[in-house]
Formats: sequence, structure tokens, C-alpha cells
Amino acid sequence: MVKPTKLKILWLQSITCNGNAHSFFSHPDFMTLIQKFEVIYHPILDSAYSLDDVINKKLACDILVVEGAFRETGMQKANQEIYAIAKSYAKKAKHIITVGNCSTFGGVFRLYDTESIGGFCFNDETPNESYKLFKKKLISLPGCPAHPRWIGNLLSMILSQRQILLDNFHRPLEVYGYNAHAGCPRSEYFEWKVDSKNYGYKEGCLFYEYGCQAPYTHANCNKILWNEVSSKTRVGTPCFGCTEPYFPKKDLWHTNTLMGIPATMPIGVPRRAYLTLTGVAKSFSIKRLNEPIIKYKK
Repeated sequence: MVKPTKLKILWLQSITCNGNAHSFFSHPDFMTLIQKFEVIYHPILDSAYSLDDVINKKLACDILVVEGAFRETGMQKANQEIYAIAKSYAKKAKHIITVGNCSTFGGVFRLYDTESIGGFCFNDETPNESYKLFKKKLISLPGCPAHPRWIGNLLSMILSQRQILLDNFHRPLEVYGYNAHAGCPRSEYFEWKVDSKNYGYKEGCLFYEYGCQAPYTHANCNKILWNEVSSKTRVGTPCFGCTEPYFPKKDLWHTNTLMGIPATMPIGVPRRAYLTLTGVAKSFSIKRLNEPIIKYKK
């Protein structure tokens, strides 16, 4: 009996910190999942082929995963432009996955050089030439890094040929159809406008005083938790907005306000409705929320 052919994955890195590769390694079922594919090349894992083979042999590829920001020229591996290598395999692949904010939008490296560094198909919010060529194959998984389950679930969906619904940046709605505020245990503090006293403080909202980007960020970090247990806001750190084109924004720890009202409304909230709700919320003082928790001492 002939064994079914496995889908071939080729994982290419450009200007990167390896964060997304290492994030994927922490998937609880990583070994079981990756064995369902043929990894023809990965910069860290043992692979069937070397980088020289990838460049010289023009291997078959079903899924191209790209990690890291790109320059059109001036970024080489094995004396070849990595952007050109990625584009050559993008033409062959059935699916192209940009994993992480850098490969999707340009990320932190784009801040260094906005003229020549960007994502594989987007430079910030703007589609580039590669987008025009490969948009029908493109699936974006931005994050800094992308959650291991986002990567694993997407590969499983491709394997099972499930329909993958995407937003305007080609992000799967299964992950990015929410905002990071959804499921945050501090939501009640946000609703009643009770601010946190400091970073790491267990009570209070981190939005007004500490620049939490969760109401602006498309992700399900408070639904599919990191390491199965936590998220930034659960440990008292503001959301950085790492799945968005503007990441990392300037004044990361600050929310711009006009007369105490956010200059930019949370996703999908009309300004007039927000002003009304805020006025009502601030007219109340919820004793249970405003008083610090008293720890029991023996």
C-alpha cells in the first residue's frame, strides 16, 4: 500500500530574532503535529535538505513559511538575496504563511529603516509588490511572537483542508476576529474606568494610564492563553498590540487622550456611545473595585 504523500514545509528566515520558530517549539503537541508534514528545510530543526540545497536544487514546496522582515536587496544567505529566494518558492507553494509581525508588516526592524525594510507582502498597512503576486496564497500570522497554537492550528486547518476565513490583512478570523481585550480578567475595571496603580498590580485597568493596546488589537490572547495559563494583562503588563501593522507604536506605555477621553476609540465603538458610557461609568464609585484586596495573614 502506497503511503499518502505528506505536505512539504519550507521555513525561511530573513531579518529575525528566531522568536516565532522558538514559539512554535513550545506547542504542547509540536512533535506529533510536525511529523504529519515533511520539513524539507528549517533553519533550526533537522531537515531533509540544507540551505544550499534550497537555493540550488529548486525543491518542491507546498507550504512556504517566512519569518522575519525583508529587504529587496542587501540581505543575503549563501551569497543569494533571501528576498529573491523567498519569492522563487512563493511561486511554487500552495500556501504562504508570514509568521510573526516582522514578516507580516515589518515589525521592529522596519522602525530602523522604513524606506527599505518591510514585511513579505505588507509594509505597515500598505500592500507591496509581493502582495500583488501572492495574495491568493497568503495567510498572515502576525504577533511578536505568534502564539504556538496559532501556528499549529493553521497548519492543522491546511492539512484537513478546512476553509480559512481571512480579514483584510489575510489574518485568520479564527484568531484575529477578536480583540485582545476579550476575555481579559480586567474588563470590569475597564468598564467602570478604574485604573491600575502600577505595572504588575493585580487590580485595575491598564488602558488609560499605561497604554494597554488590547482594545485596539486583533488577537485572542486572553482566550488561548500563553503556556496554557496566562497573558500580558493577567500579569499586569499592558498589551503591546503586536499583531497590528503599527507595532511597535511610539510612546508604547501611553494612551493619547483628549480631555480624558482616548483620542482613538476601541475597535468598533462609536465615539458618541463611548462618551455616553464613560460619563455614566465615572459617575459611579464601585467600592468593591476601588478598594485594594486585603491579603490574609496568619
